[in-house]
Amino acid sequence: MDVRERIKTVAVLGAGLMGHGIAEVCAMAGYNVTMRDIKQEFVDRGMNMIKESLAKLEQKGKIKSAEEVLSRIKPTVDLEEAVKDADLVIEAVPEVVEIKKQVWEEVDKLAKPDCIFTSNTSTMRITMLADFTSRPEKFAGLHFFNPPVLMRLVEVIRGEKTSDEVMDLLVEFVKSIGKTPVRVEKDVPGFIVNRVQAPASVLLMAILEKGIATPEEVDATVRRLGLPMGPFELVDYTGVDILYNALKYYAQTISPDYEPPKFLEEMVKANKLGRKTGQGFYDWSKGRPQIDSSKATDKINPMDFTFVEINEAVKLVEMGVATPQDIDTAIKLGLNRPFGPFELAKQFGAEQIAKRLEELAKQFGKKIFEPAKTLKEGKLEELLKAGKAEAEEKKEDEFKTIKIEKLDGGITKLVLNRPDRLNTISPEVLDELDRAITQLWNDKDTRVIVITGAGDRAFSAGADLGGSIITHPFDFLEHNRKGERVFTRLREIPKPVIAAINGYALGGGLEIAMNCDIRLAKKSAVLGLPEVGLGILPGWSGTQRLVKLVGISRAMQLALTGERITAEEAERWGLVNKVFDDDKFEEEVMNYAKNIAERCAPISMALIKRLINKGGEVPMDIGLEWECTAAGLLFATEDMREGISAFLRKDKPQFKGR
Repeated sequence: MDVRERIKTVAVLGAGLMGHGIAEVCAMAGYNVTMRDIKQEFVDRGMNMIKESLAKLEQKGKIKSAEEVLSRIKPTVDLEEAVKDADLVIEAVPEVVEIKKQVWEEVDKLAKPDCIFTSNTSTMRITMLADFTSRPEKFAGLHFFNPPVLMRLVEVIRGEKTSDEVMDLLVEFVKSIGKTPVRVEKDVPGFIVNRVQAPASVLLMAILEKGIATPEEVDATVRRLGLPMGPFELVDYTGVDILYNALKYYAQTISPDYEPPKFLEEMVKANKLGRKTGQGFYDWSKGRPQIDSSKATDKINPMDFTFVEINEAVKLVEMGVATPQDIDTAIKLGLNRPFGPFELAKQFGAEQIAKRLEELAKQFGKKIFEPAKTLKEGKLEELLKAGKAEAEEKKEDEFKTIKIEKLDGGITKLVLNRPDRLNTISPEVLDELDRAITQLWNDKDTRVIVITGAGDRAFSAGADLGGSIITHPFDFLEHNRKGERVFTRLREIPKPVIAAINGYALGGGLEIAMNCDIRLAKKSAVLGLPEVGLGILPGWSGTQRLVKLVGISRAMQLALTGERITAEEAERWGLVNKVFDDDKFEEEVMNYAKNIAERCAPISMALIKRLINKGGEVPMDIGLEWECTAAGLLFATEDMREGISAFLRKDKPQFKGR
């Protein structure tokens, strides 16, 4: 059954920070929503926040009409009115067991028998909440992340009695509201994202408790790696009491090792809760604290936080909570990180991680730091392979950041589809581009690939510097390597690839274009490599490809100055093959691609492309030998015989790629 046939009305219980955001997201996706809170002032405040948010989204062109979305939200303080016609209830009331128990016992009496119940709790066990109702098989977790309008991740959590039908339906519901669902198949405290982070919080507190480093020393050290906020500053920002309560809960449900230290308890009692009370680990009375970068120290190793998170992620897989791939997705989307714990674990290896974890467990006397069984036995690679095989079985062909459009005549259009972000390149874009290349590599229906950007402003404005947090120099290094690998595969795909530069092509966007075989540009397009002005460099093969295309002198000029050039200037340099007028650009590009697809033999094009790409990398005699070998291979193809036969009969050849 289609999810929109089964779910038409959503009741959101709670109009606070999370509740009003969830209501807004559901209404934006076309669902009718009732939003309920216990006082009219709470409901009004939530509606005002929704109105402000929708006005901004309308102004930015992300929604057509704020009024239309608002018309689908019905605010109320009456619980019966909120849930009586609901097909799905999403509870977002305070994280207090007694409050949730009271709410669910009432909702259970008032809702339709087939209504599905979900909680947005970030810590409490779904099974416990489900037991407050008479329908635990219809009860699950839907854990959104703050702010719900912007954050794409939703953890879909199975309680002990949740049915497969409800889990599958909720996954489809999350997709229907434009979010990315990650299935949590076992109901454990903290689920995925919060659970993976939990041991790092214990390590943070232990460092302070043992007097190894001060909060400012820790924060200065971590911020030196490029993070916008240090961990203690972040605790202050979100609330010292939030951390204290979470650790207290984990101490009761996971291990006594999570018991919060005495100093944290004293801070909560003294109302030193951070930003919201003006005092926490720092003084916030005059605004955000200024962290002295000179206090950075080598007394701590930031990679230790990564290792304890990897360890916890491995434990979750061992417990059957989620696959390695789903955990990586959850961490990347939930925490805005470029890499998940398993992606990082592959680079370090089980032996190095296990050794350091044993040292940490001994140093701090915490059993939770001891390496998981998989790491201790050196079987990380086996775990990852099994997870990959399972993920491949479940993998869908859908893409979120790119679009693949099959056109007539053997042309496939690959669109970088983030127009609201100028089609900038995030880690997810790299993943999906890599997957698209694999999909098109042996696709016999595709003769020519055209890469372009969605909208009319940008081909791609480069790396998405604001969308992900690089937490360590190693992350940044691996991010560069990943881009290089994907762009190399683009260059080597055995089909002609045309970059249709329809706007800004800057930084990584220009590097994508430079790894295509032919570059066609709008007259209004602007090209450049601005990295030098950011203190970085074109790290996705830009320094190497540019010099091959335009020579050392021009490459130096473009890369060292960061200047931007017009499409016509790029054509004079040899960086762009052809420039077309803006109003005819799409038509001209398609004609160009169609001409190649109709006239050229696929096997011949693949070999020519490989020979030319390798021509500048090997001595002439080796290149000529390869050329002769390739010519011999072509002699045995049906396409060669068809090409010569068509020439002699003065007809258009019908190449079949054989």
